[in-house]
Amino acid sequence: MPIKVFNTLTGGKEDFIPLEKGKVRMYVCGPTVYDLSHIGHARSAVSFDVVYRYLRYSGYDVVYTRNYTDIDDKIINRANKDGVNWKDLAERYIEAYNEDMAALFVEKPTHTPRATETIKEMIDLIGTLIKKGYAYVMDGDVFYSVRKFVGYGKLSGKNIEELESGARVAVDENKDDPLDFALWKKSKANEPSWESPWGQGRPGWHIECSAMCLEKLGETLDIHGGGKDLIFPHHENEIAQSETATGKPFVRYWLHNGFVNIEKEKMSKSLGNILNIRDALKAHTPESVRLFLLSSHYRSPIDYSGDSLKEAEAKAERFYRTVERMEEEWPEILKKKAAAGVVKKRMRPIIEAMDDDFNTAGAIGIIFEEVAGANRMMDGAKKDKLTEELPVVRAVFKEASKFLGVFSSTHEEYFAKRKKMTGLPAKAVERLIKEREEARKKKDFKRADEIRDELKRQGIILEDTDEGTKWTGTSFHF
Repeated sequence: MPIKVFNTLTGGKEDFIPLEKGKVRMYVCGPTVYDLSHIGHARSAVSFDVVYRYLRYSGYDVVYTRNYTDIDDKIINRANKDGVNWKDLAERYIEAYNEDMAALFVEKPTHTPRATETIKEMIDLIGTLIKKGYAYVMDGDVFYSVRKFVGYGKLSGKNIEELESGARVAVDENKDDPLDFALWKKSKANEPSWESPWGQGRPGWHIECSAMCLEKLGETLDIHGGGKDLIFPHHENEIAQSETATGKPFVRYWLHNGFVNIEKEKMSKSLGNILNIRDALKAHTPESVRLFLLSSHYRSPIDYSGDSLKEAEAKAERFYRTVERMEEEWPEILKKKAAAGVVKKRMRPIIEAMDDDFNTAGAIGIIFEEVAGANRMMDGAKKDKLTEELPVVRAVFKEASKFLGVFSSTHEEYFAKRKKMTGLPAKAVERLIKEREEARKKKDFKRADEIRDELKRQGIILEDTDEGTKWTGTSFHF
């Protein structure tokens, strides 16, 4: 069965058929690097990381490009506010973004171009648009003539009449038409600029992505992704300028991820409810953050609340407790290799979910059915059944982790991260656990309960097992 994707351009699911058999050209809009990345950036990066991984898992040769917008009004304004060089500011936040992505198990794309590395290509592309009569120079600025592109609005569903009424259109006296958008901006005093046929200046935002797409992937892309907020005007403008320049379809399949809301409110700086990735990772493991982001379909909005990441952490812990139990209680059984045909059959419902527009929520639900089944089998401790099933379950976990990017850590790695998130040093926790054990031996259950409650208030959960007391740090509210 072919992979089906929801194409924003057509408004429905379609069989995914790349332009060139067996090869996928994929581009996703990356961050504008003027601040730390937030959970919305993580949603986009993780969603398309799964698309990238799954297409490769399915046998495609994928060339994946994700850019950095490292020249922009926001970068200049932030650099001026902080009294730093704009290049240094951009470099600092590129490095921070890369660190955050690595923490969330996001694989590096094939190409990660920067806008400032593609200035020549942008100038050439703008020159082509001017020669074709779709762009014009106005006192050092260059604008694209929106009305000349017949298909304008085909991605967003907007029409010229709607735009004329003033929706999201900035008025600029230099333009021939208020609908036109900037391809090149005349330089202002003390701003970064590059030499061009139209004088010193810098590129507009929209032309940057078109130029990087053409340079790294060619004239027609198979997949272009990004957040839903980019559909208009950014992606609409990319289509107009790219298809005008090449005379060919720009993108075959447009994929857009949904928003992350905070306590049912849209995340925005004006509301002061921005959740940075680094803040999330101070209180939660990367596994749980990624699991939270993938537990809803990528096109759906997801709502972060005080409990949502705690719930994801509990699910991650349940998974790793199961793996720990399998490996510690039944190590000899797990050494047996599962039959490839059996594993393929058990993977089938997970693959069917992923083939249905990368339905990670469905795939994860099936994995937790496997978790529940494994625990039931171990509770029953029927060795013949365990010998047959546990190697299959472990193989399914490993296969699914290849494209989901969660559940790829060892249980030792995961629980070590949990312990680091407590409010107490590990030695202090161990000391209190030892004191609790002594209290229980003396039948001083009141003191034992007091220690358990005290540790719980510090974000530490105890689990009494036959091998002794185990502990982990819990998630915290922000």
